[in-house]
Amino acid sequence: MLDYDGRRFRAVGSTAVAVYRQEGDLVWAEVSGGEVLRGAITGLRDATGTLHLGYTIVLATGEVVCGHTVNTPEVADDGRVRLREVWERFRPQAGTGISYLDEVLRWPGR
Repeated sequence: MLDYDGRRFRAVGSTAVAVYRQEGDLVWAEVSGGEVLRGAITGLRDATGTLHLGYTIVLATGEVVCGHTVNTPEVADDGRVRLREVWERFRPQAGTGISYLDEVLRWPGR
């Protein structure tokens, strides 16, 4: 089963990076960089490796964004993980959509 502990993901087209941690099926991440001042993600991994997460993010504009996502992993031939993220954002910036998060294998200073 896919282990998320220590993996880093970045949304396609974004410079913000989420660093994931995991204990058992409990998964959480901190997000920062670019347009994101700080964000927190917390949820559970199911038996298929799919993540069911809630999030709160503070943007550089001062907006606070909250919502939930279901992230389904896809593993590329090179071993990198891509998460297909089906998200719903709550009011006042309500919306839904699908995004992709790519694993960041090379990280400066590590």
